[in-house]
Amino acid sequence: MKIRDKVICVSGAGGGVGRELVLHLLCGGASVAAVDINSSALTETKMMAGKYAGKLSIHTADIRDTGRVCALATEIAGRHGGIDILINNAGIIQPFVTMPDLSLETVKRVMDINFYGMMNMTRAFLPWLAKQEEACIANVSSMGGFLPVPGQSVYGASKAAVKLATESMRMELSHTGIRVSLIIPGGIETDIKSNSGLKEEGSRESQKNKAGMKLTSPSRAALTIIEGIEKERAKILIGKDARIMDILYRIMPLKAADLISRVMEGNHSGIFNTTENLQEGICREARA
Repeated sequence: MKIRDKVICVSGAGGGVGRELVLHLLCGGASVAAVDINSSALTETKMMAGKYAGKLSIHTADIRDTGRVCALATEIAGRHGGIDILINNAGIIQPFVTMPDLSLETVKRVMDINFYGMMNMTRAFLPWLAKQEEACIANVSSMGGFLPVPGQSVYGASKAAVKLATESMRMELSHTGIRVSLIIPGGIETDIKSNSGLKEEGSRESQKNKAGMKLTSPSRAALTIIEGIEKERAKILIGKDARIMDILYRIMPLKAADLISRVMEGNHSGIFNTTENLQEGICREARA
């Protein structure tokens, strides 16, 4: 399906890949509804749209709020006359610590935004998508959703839930005009840490050099997503790292997991505790 003349809703549109998606979709002839919890960030996105701003509507919403999300779908359909494509891009990461060191509040917040937020949006928008001859749902998972990443266990679990739900949804909707795409980014050069409420450690350029890898730009990621949607791909892999690890994990899962573990230990030293400290952390959570 082509994006031209389509009405497309993008969550997490206040920055990063979400903002780039909005701008590239507008340039490609689509009408876009940009959704984000940060109203000032949405205003910036609209300013950057320039001459295309007339085809863009901005909507402040917390995707964890089921009532607001239901109203949002009606709001967008009323503004644009319908909805053709939903891109569930909004998401956050967790602090780079082991699972016992995460508070239950953080665990719940990550799952609520990454998984339940996606489910809220999908369930609210499905009736509108079903009215179109052709429509699409595209959900952003992560390389950490199929490959265990130390220090990101709950984030990975939330994205694994997105992955399996999306794959199941594709089968469930195969007899309809709604196509479903799973988006799996590798390393993207965005400010997701600060947007997740985490402290940035140095510039993104220094983080790239420290990691020893070339990250995919948000613009390139957005273009890859759009191309994948237009070609109705079931799985859209973003970045060389995602493509390599997707193959390696399917062929040699233990070797792939060990590789990621060694990389993460090098880049985030200090996140791994002794067995005694892990046990103490578990007991502390149980007592809380």
